Amino acid sequence: MLKSTLEAFSDKNGQARHTAIAGTVELSNLIPPTVSYESRGNVLLIGEQETITALKSQFSALNSVTLLATEYLAKADTASKGENLYFSSQVKVKGYLGAFEVTCRVGGIHSGSASEANAETENTEAFANLAKIAISRDCFDLVVDMTPEGVVETEIPAPGYYAVGAGKAKLANVIEDLPDMLGTFDKPKYFRLNPDLCAHSSRGVSGCERCVDACPAGALSSNGHAIEINPYLCQGVGTCATACPTEAISYALPDPDNTQHFVSRLLNRYQQEGGEKPTLLIYGNRDEQSVVNALAHLPSTVIPVALEELATVGIDTWFTALAYGAHQVLLATNTVYIPATIDRVLSDELSIAQTFLTELGYEADRIALFDLASAASFTPFDTPLLPIATTSSVERLEGSKREKLFAVLELLYSAAERKPVRSDVPVNAPYGSVECQSDDCTLCMGCVAVCPTRALHAIGDRPGLLFIEEDCVQCGMCEKACPEKVIALKPGLNWNKAERQEARVVYEEEAACCTSCGKPFAPASMVKMLTEKLQGHSQFQGEAIRRLAMCEDCRVRDVFSKIETDPESQLRV
Repeated sequence: MLKSTLEAFSDKNGQARHTAIAGTVELSNLIPPTVSYESRGNVLLIGEQETITALKSQFSALNSVTLLATEYLAKADTASKGENLYFSSQVKVKGYLGAFEVTCRVGGIHSGSASEANAETENTEAFANLAKIAISRDCFDLVVDMTPEGVVETEIPAPGYYAVGAGKAKLANVIEDLPDMLGTFDKPKYFRLNPDLCAHSSRGVSGCERCVDACPAGALSSNGHAIEINPYLCQGVGTCATACPTEAISYALPDPDNTQHFVSRLLNRYQQEGGEKPTLLIYGNRDEQSVVNALAHLPSTVIPVALEELATVGIDTWFTALAYGAHQVLLATNTVYIPATIDRVLSDELSIAQTFLTELGYEADRIALFDLASAASFTPFDTPLLPIATTSSVERLEGSKREKLFAVLELLYSAAERKPVRSDVPVNAPYGSVECQSDDCTLCMGCVAVCPTRALHAIGDRPGLLFIEEDCVQCGMCEKACPEKVIALKPGLNWNKAERQEARVVYEEEAACCTSCGKPFAPASMVKMLTEKLQGHSQFQGEAIRRLAMCEDCRVRDVFSKIETDPESQLRV
């Protein structure tokens, strides 16, 4: 459908666009890792009794059908109830296709007994696994939820869960599709996780939770010290990877690096074929039909790029597209239907991108969310954001997502008429500095111990603290780990590249030298503070207080020397 639509444009730009898209191979994983689901066709229907009993016959082709009524009809026709009807107004569902655990306070009403239906009020401890009671299995394979609000609150339901009553699935489609949901099914594993890069937690100090907040499927959680991703719940939306500032989570189908290289080759081919004024239109595969309809009303300079999901790429990909020659980057979707979490993640990322643009004097909507329904009124930018000589000389950008973003920002800064020194950024943006009230800092290095990017690190040869602003993701762990509470985050962007990348001294002081060997071993203020605080303590009298002014090696030697010369002193040392 898209191919035939592109072929219909016979003008120079339309032909260049068609040739570029047809001749540019998109890189992707040929054999991506997968996760498997196994379904035996045991379905649970949840909802009002009359509704689910009427639907039961529609699923007779499945292995078993269990009915869970959320209200009890005492006068209902017993014969119409069947033998697998239960009652509970308190239901919990978790899991995925082939493994739905349903717990509730159950009243069995297949016998028509009102006393059984009221069991939940008589026995407040009667929470049970409904699958074990109803079908003698640990779980159900499929759940059709007819309740108005839905039992499961996630915006994007797990595979095998159909929230028909909440409007997240159409009943006609569910009735048609469910008989085919028996067997083993494979799904791509959409993400890669590198815990070593994660800024979520370190040494018991909590930090960044952007990925957890960005998941509309409930697939991400924290176990207290690390992020966990349930691959069976993950639906490949990609917002976690877009929100992650360190690339601890990256999208894999394809990864953003391959997408950016594809965009580079696509724009280059378009311009080689004589195409002018390119606008990049990025969209998710599910919106292809809407994109096809919109292209009939859009200029032939608009080049569509399909992704698995719209939110799988973020600010680094958008800006690299501008560096490669796109006049504008449109994030195309039917905006009315974007789940709230995805909308928030995209809006947050867009807010940061547009802040960078406007701070440099460029138009904010050079990168913009685009409603496909508004295609007829779209007006493209006639002028490039960067001079053509600049974009044509840009080699393929390499490095991390932050390195590529800052490389493009440097290009934009060099070409901009407005050159700010420092700019504020939206709340929760992963860019900024730290401030330290150095008078109260003891250089304990607690902040260094938890910093996930080494933005904060020790000087090394003397007591002191260094900071590299470009590496700071504003995770907040340094602020929480500081025992003196002298470190504070300072969100923002320093446009001076040299200052942003230099390791500047946050605080340093004179070193205390070991009274035995003369080697510097700790901040002088720390040794002084410990001596003053401990000199009256019973365990730090005589030799013990003197050792506070020694380095670790000399302290150990001094202790053992004392024991050797006076064995009875061992208990006193």
